[in-house]
Amino acid sequence: MELKAIRLEIPTGGNIIVGQSHFIKTVEDIHEAIVNTAPQMKFGVAFNEASGPCLTRVGGNDAAMKDNAEKNATAIAAGHIFVVSMTDGFPINVLGRIKDVPELCGIFCATANPVEVIVAETEQGRGILGVIDGSSPKGVETEQDAEWRHGFLRKIGYKL
Repeated sequence: MELKAIRLEIPTGGNIIVGQSHFIKTVEDIHEAIVNTAPQMKFGVAFNEASGPCLTRVGGNDAAMKDNAEKNATAIAAGHIFVVSMTDGFPINVLGRIKDVPELCGIFCATANPVEVIVAETEQGRGILGVIDGSSPKGVETEQDAEWRHGFLRKIGYKL
């Protein structure tokens, strides 16, 4: 077995979601989950089949986001994984609906940070072991840091 760290490309001003699913209709179902929740969002979704023709299936409503999702999914090259690339919205806006997709198995990350996907490769193929999302902590939050966090969440409208 060989381990690889695959650095993903985050869309400029955007985010990605990486997850695992198990059925060919993943692209359509994630597409519907996003447009029914955040119709203004520009996105692309790519899903790697793990049987049959083993193609990377691609959909979405924006050519650049579709290209980004396809590039990241093919770089990971693991079966039954998907990548959503997005702008004009955030994962928090759509993650709940995406998690409700019946064939979805799990989410590895939803981020705008630099991210590496840790992949194991065997004779059979590739699988995601986990992700490295952003940087390691540099300390523990102080009272002043907590006040800033609370203020920021209210400023952007996520808390009253």
